[in-house]
Amino acid sequence: MVSRMVETIHPVSRLDGTIRLPGDKSISHRYAMIAALAEGASTIHNYSSGADCQSTLGCLRGLGVPIEKNGSTVTIQGGGLKSLKAPAGTLDAGNSGSTMRMLSGILAAQPFPSRIAGDESLSRRPMARILAPLTAMGARIEARDGRFPPLAIHGGRLHAIDYTLPVASAQVKSCVLLAGLFCEGATTVREPTPTRDHSEIALREFGAEVESIGGVITLQGLPKLKARELAVPGDLSSSAFFLVAALLIAGSRIAIEGVGLNPTRSALLDLLAAGGAKLRLLNIGQVNGELVGDVLIEHSGWRGGVLEKGMTAALIDELPVLAVLGAASRDGLLVRDAQELRVKETDRIATVAENLQRMGVEIAIREDGFEVAGQQRFHAAELDSFGDHRIAMAFSVAALAADGPCGVHNSDAASVSFPEFYAMLRSLAG
Repeated sequence: MVSRMVETIHPVSRLDGTIRLPGDKSISHRYAMIAALAEGASTIHNYSSGADCQSTLGCLRGLGVPIEKNGSTVTIQGGGLKSLKAPAGTLDAGNSGSTMRMLSGILAAQPFPSRIAGDESLSRRPMARILAPLTAMGARIEARDGRFPPLAIHGGRLHAIDYTLPVASAQVKSCVLLAGLFCEGATTVREPTPTRDHSEIALREFGAEVESIGGVITLQGLPKLKARELAVPGDLSSSAFFLVAALLIAGSRIAIEGVGLNPTRSALLDLLAAGGAKLRLLNIGQVNGELVGDVLIEHSGWRGGVLEKGMTAALIDELPVLAVLGAASRDGLLVRDAQELRVKETDRIATVAENLQRMGVEIAIREDGFEVAGQQRFHAAELDSFGDHRIAMAFSVAALAADGPCGVHNSDAASVSFPEFYAMLRSLAG
């Protein structure tokens, strides 16, 4: 269904305040899936409020997993590796590529067939990267045109493999590791460059034996997973919008409490600090194996720079809002090796360029990225999320620095990952 919601964003003179973000989406997905396979009742605090993570809960319910929700606390009654039931109908992953890619690893090992589908956007996102390793493990999966959802998964007995990822992907790695839970022996995944390690941390928390050495991750199959009580840290990817907003708007000061600081996710903080952002980390500690702390950012100039190779991969989700920051930076921003942006919820290279151009910002696009000159001004315009949550939020931030009110059309796309976004933005703007 096409949204028609328009959020009107007015320019602000400063942003000030303290916020606490919803739970990290990546961690929420993984905790829920593994809890469903553990023995006993797991309680997950600060579970993500985003629609994507609710899709994961919906799919698990469809597999017979009892789940209770009380605000942001979720209780999942797991029954062990063999407890899932054949779904009565098609499992609905909604807009969530994470749900489809990771849950497929679990579904491939079940003694029953299943079908998993998504919305129109997800139906255009390629799944070939998970089909290859799962097929190598013995699964039989049918996809539209051999690579697109919906997926018809004929589950059965899988065997462990030693798999080298052709392209670095935490979701594909996680899919293979989750499938490996059901295999005798050791399943190994080799990464060309490091990706977020939330799956490895979560699996260890639930009692699996996982070794990670120099980009080689090995999981011992058929573990006895035990239920846990867990707290999800605030979502660092969601913090990007507020960090950039503080750098754009003079006089701003924002404190973000209890945010995840996992080193495989902290490239954003490293990039901002290296470019001159006035940023401090406070109250750092560990919660359930994840590094957590507070981030304090104050308005300061940012130099810009070049993103390529591993740095681009590490910041792929933050690139839309970094493009906005690049236009206001001293030297501009050049992004290479970002072909993956073409197959996200939208073609994010195209949708970023469209919105920046509407605001009078010059941007040169290329097949694998873009270049935006620095020291540009944002003009009032009618903007569009094109149904993409990160585009909605990135250009709501840009609108704060415009020379007049901007309308962000289809703004409710933000609820896919961050339903509280606009309320939080208004609270900081006073």
